[in-house]
Amino acid sequence: MTRTVLLLFALTAAAQDWKAVEEETMRHYQTLLRFDTSDPGGKELPAANYLKQVLESEGIEVKIFAVNKDRPNVVARLKGTGRKRPLLIMGHTDTVNVDPKKWTFPPYGAVRDGGYVYSRGTLDDKDNVVAALMSVLLLKRANAQLDRDVIFLAESGEEGHTRVGIQYMVGAHFEEINAEYCIAEGWGGLRQNGKLKYVGVATTEKTPYRATLIARGPAGHGSKPLLSNALVHLSSAVTKVAAYRPPLRLNDTTRAYFERIATISTPEEAARYNGLADSARTGAIQDYLQANEPGHYSMLRTSISPTIITGGIRNNVIPSEAEAQLDIRLAPGEDGPAFLQTLRNLINDPQVELVRAVADIRPSSAPSPLNNEAFRIIEEAGRTVYPGVPTIPTMMTGATDMANLRAKGVPCYGIGPAVDDEDTAKGFGAHSDQERILESELHKFVRYHYEIVRNLAK
Repeated sequence: MTRTVLLLFALTAAAQDWKAVEEETMRHYQTLLRFDTSDPGGKELPAANYLKQVLESEGIEVKIFAVNKDRPNVVARLKGTGRKRPLLIMGHTDTVNVDPKKWTFPPYGAVRDGGYVYSRGTLDDKDNVVAALMSVLLLKRANAQLDRDVIFLAESGEEGHTRVGIQYMVGAHFEEINAEYCIAEGWGGLRQNGKLKYVGVATTEKTPYRATLIARGPAGHGSKPLLSNALVHLSSAVTKVAAYRPPLRLNDTTRAYFERIATISTPEEAARYNGLADSARTGAIQDYLQANEPGHYSMLRTSISPTIITGGIRNNVIPSEAEAQLDIRLAPGEDGPAFLQTLRNLINDPQVELVRAVADIRPSSAPSPLNNEAFRIIEEAGRTVYPGVPTIPTMMTGATDMANLRAKGVPCYGIGPAVDDEDTAKGFGAHSDQERILESELHKFVRYHYEIVRNLAK
């Protein structure tokens, strides 16, 4: 690319009226938040129609792809010279459900109060939807000369019905979204006591691999205790599984994460993070993380959490069957069937069966690289928008639709706005009883997103 075009990009960014961008961002954001697109329920159509209208009003071609007419996926494309392969930017329009009784403000009201916006979807994932939308609009208005197509995907069904969203798009319309890189939802910045500590970028994630423990035995009268009681055998199996510590599994992302997080931590914390590979200390360090930093503990290995136990029909009847559901999250590289067999050997009880609960909806894949053009540009954008704060690659312990794209060979990088660490305990996080975002961090995120897209596309 010539120096003239590079200078034009720089001048365009400098001349951008960010105050006007913030006002437009908030208008689109509040509109999207006010659509009840909760899943299950599953009706993303109003949000999709709104996005289609906004994009087409700017002269941007839009395509709609849908298995279910109420659950469409929106695809828009800005054409580049084709010198480089496309860039995909995406967010999902559905949200998890709410319990309205637990909300101070209406859960779909997009109420602005005290510098926050309160609504379901503020953090998951209409922040990414509006950031991607604004990036496309700003590039189009600047008549930017792009060396690669920029593809915008607003997808449905991420929160549990991926067959109508990413599975459908990858399986039936992959050429519409095939790209060299993808920018999507993931980790964001972490603020503590009002100060930004680091900017996280998700370059890999764990894979859901849910399973069910089923204990069986003869039914009987509750007044006659039985050694074969299915509930007793199930309880023993759950206890064994919950106490099991799978082997430590570090990868390129998690190694880099703990190395970099150590540089901005207290001496005591840094000693723990730097000592994970020390055979003499790692056991005690992992004990500490399990008790005090469960997120970090989960990043080290495949994890198991018993989540639902069912069994019995009445107080005086010993049931013939009882079940416990296990939320297993495989670390990258873990062999799922072999891991289940390890658990079966550990349980070692002929009355208890361990079976897969569901088929895979998100495939496993290798972490996205940290030494390529995309991650370098993400780091540069971080230095521009969040000066003096390190960018740290992270592994998500949850799951996203990036997994389906990584499995197709598309390196994906998950980003998000900065959030207050303290908000988690207050119940304001994604999927929590309430959800909110700082307006100032939303606007910084939009600029961060735009910087990444603008520089990756030129």
